[in-house]
Amino acid sequence: MVTLQAIGSIKDIGADVWDRCANPPSVPHDPFLSYAFLSALEASGSAVAGTGWAPYHLTVEEEGITQGVVPMYLKNHSQGEYVFDYAWADAFERAGGRYYPKLQISVPFTPATGRRFLVADVANRDDLEGYLLAGCMQIAEKMEVSSIHATFVEERQWQRLVDLGMLGRTHKQFHWVNDGYGCFDDFLAALSSKKRKNIRRERRDALSTGVVVEALTGDQLEEEHWDAFYRFYVDTGNRKWGSAYLTREFFSIIGRTMPERVLLMMCQRDGQYIAGAINFIGDECLFGRNWGCIEDHRFLHFETCYYRAIEWAIDHNLARVEAGAQGPHKLARGYLPSHTYSAHWIANESFRDAVNRFLEDEREYVDQDIEYIEEHSPFRKETDS
Repeated sequence: MVTLQAIGSIKDIGADVWDRCANPPSVPHDPFLSYAFLSALEASGSAVAGTGWAPYHLTVEEEGITQGVVPMYLKNHSQGEYVFDYAWADAFERAGGRYYPKLQISVPFTPATGRRFLVADVANRDDLEGYLLAGCMQIAEKMEVSSIHATFVEERQWQRLVDLGMLGRTHKQFHWVNDGYGCFDDFLAALSSKKRKNIRRERRDALSTGVVVEALTGDQLEEEHWDAFYRFYVDTGNRKWGSAYLTREFFSIIGRTMPERVLLMMCQRDGQYIAGAINFIGDECLFGRNWGCIEDHRFLHFETCYYRAIEWAIDHNLARVEAGAQGPHKLARGYLPSHTYSAHWIANESFRDAVNRFLEDEREYVDQDIEYIEEHSPFRKETDS
């Protein structure tokens, strides 16, 4: 007997049940899929109906035991997703359709690749993922939403969703990969001479005004750090998006519930915090998320968000650093292009066909773009001395 249920709050599922599905022992821990992170978004008022992110999580039970979950939200806008469908919404509504509400399968405000159909460590993984997708379709049809969007999906699940009839979309991010480096200088040695010199100059200049960067995690995190970081975060959010997505309470909650998975890089000058960046620690990856400052210092963003993250990943034997969305400027800092994936189901057949044609061209463009960028890699070529 298989039972599917949509639940309007993650707390009604519970930490033990959610985490058994989201982070089973067989897969590397993903901090963004954890109950601590997702429940903090809801409890803090960041991802709730009032902000356009109404939780609509799906569970699947076998013989009364929850074996799978999906982090899903009913949305009336497309903000905070980082996979942009504004043009789709505009075209559909100009043609007389109603694009919102839609269903979003994702981690709110978090452009980090991961599993989206979360099943416990059981042998019938494929069956359970299929049940969960079928449940999402049933909910979409019953609620008469225009579409379902699963964003930043790991490649294996993405391919399965495409095989089951969803439309496949690709994009790119810039990730740093640890090639077995023992220290930051080992990483620099792998770069071309020009790039190596530029990075050393940027690191030196970033701290030339007396700025000191400290890395804080675990019980080192205190409310004074969150107070300072939130000022930086709000300043950046107001300039980039018009308003900040995350509330102040969100940071206090994660500081209490998952401090060992948080890495805060804080910059001081003359005894005052003037900038900072928040990272989240996975078993294999350091995820860079938000940066903000109240003073402008040349190259300090690169030092805090990119170079310090690389150093920390090397020191803690992490396989890679994902530094968030956008940023071709990351290439010169050793971050190489990588595909990201999303899958989309659209109810209207003619509109679905139009989007599918667009995605075919877009995937080809993304492949060509990544190939071109890789030709301009900052790493040494075989012919370099």
